[in-house]
Amino acid sequence: MAEKNRFYIILSLGILSALGPFSIDMYLPAFPVMAEDLNTTVPHIQLSLSSYFIGISLGQLIYGPLIDRFGRLIPLFTGLFIYLLTCVACAFANTADTLIVMRFFQALGSCAGMVISRAMVRDIFPVSENARIFSLLMLVIGVSPILAPTLGGYMSSGLGWRSIFIFLIILAVFTIYMCYRYLPESKPADKTMSLKPKAVLSDFWFAFSEPCFIYYALAGGIASAAMFAYIAGSTFVFIELFGFTEKQYGWLFALNAIGLISASQLNSKLLKKYPIGIIIKNSSWVQLTAVLLLAILSAAQFLNVYSTLILIWIFMSALGFFSPNTSALSMAPFDKKAGIASALLGCFQMLFSALASFAVSFLHDGTALPMTGVMAFCIICSFSLVYIGQKQAKKY
Repeated sequence: MAEKNRFYIILSLGILSALGPFSIDMYLPAFPVMAEDLNTTVPHIQLSLSSYFIGISLGQLIYGPLIDRFGRLIPLFTGLFIYLLTCVACAFANTADTLIVMRFFQALGSCAGMVISRAMVRDIFPVSENARIFSLLMLVIGVSPILAPTLGGYMSSGLGWRSIFIFLIILAVFTIYMCYRYLPESKPADKTMSLKPKAVLSDFWFAFSEPCFIYYALAGGIASAAMFAYIAGSTFVFIELFGFTEKQYGWLFALNAIGLISASQLNSKLLKKYPIGIIIKNSSWVQLTAVLLLAILSAAQFLNVYSTLILIWIFMSALGFFSPNTSALSMAPFDKKAGIASALLGCFQMLFSALASFAVSFLHDGTALPMTGVMAFCIICSFSLVYIGQKQAKKY
């Protein structure tokens, strides 16, 4: 593969992977403004985040069998056009309930890119390179929490919250162009793949029966849920409790994303020297230590803005090592059915994230404890799965 083509393929896959997270991060600073404009509360607006997670979880299960049957590109462009149309609907929503419903369908569109980008990594690149490619994708994905909340904060305060969704319309058009211009059809349609419910369930069960997949997909998905528990609760914690402005909140996300990006790029270097299982184990220890301290300080009412910033940054940096490696190990056993595996992997990530974000909203008590407690619970579960399944990492 020519180096220029390789660069544009990875860039396009990164944009596809980042489309869903960008659609989440960008409107977070606007929650208070949206609640005021739509005559509702911030917790009610937060339900649009939960509906997005539910849509992105269910949608990936739909796309998985479709991309193994019809190839990668037709389902991809179908999803991107759904995303484009629902961005328009969100921009003109007049009630919070309309926004919540439209965000669900917007997620159904955006998740096509998430499923297909992972499957294409498995299609195009050798298994031995997958972890490094996922680390490179994290570079593009990591730009989302740097640019999205910062840009969203400035746009909502200067142009109104609806301008955020107008920007997403422009982003959708650009993404469609990049995919049309640079992405090859990495897996032709396979007429032998059945879409009958019994056959699809059998394919999903095949993925569940692979120990390496189930341990690391669950561990990675639950760790991602901890990050989204932070995302769901951070608006209240930093703006309402610590008194941050919308713009300062955006810069906070940028700081955390720098840690995530730096770690993911260092990860690609470390993979040349250390086994993937060692990196996963060590990063899981760092995550566990950071979130337990965060939860303990919060419960003891000793949590302040500085300790919160430092511990969240450490957690996000550790996730930059953990996430691409667990994704690579989850996908490693699969070739022909990479779409099914990618769908389940993404479903785990977003379903657990939806549950975590809902739990933070449901447990809201005017303190940081719901956010930090849910984060700690998620990382304890993820840490346990890593240690139960660590023997599987030695196969790859």
